Amino acid sequence: MSPLPEAELVRSSVQLYRYLLRCCRRLPPGPVQQHYRHAIRQSFKVHADEDDPVRIQQIIKRAIEDADWVMNK
Repeated sequence: MSPLPEAELVRSSVQLYRYLLRCCRRLPPGPVQQHYRHAIRQSFKVHADEDDPVRIQQIIKRAIEDADWVMNK
């Protein structure tokens, strides 16, 4: 089960970014939410120059799995 029902529709990095920020809104407000919002932004900065489509899809898949884990813990 995905954190939000739109997970299967995520195909691009911009869609992933918006999806992950929407997931953050479901976390408790305060330091936890701020931590994950910051981590999402930093991760996108680190991977901004990625141009291999296969690698991008791997990153998207892993990010959705990680978001699922965070939302369920």
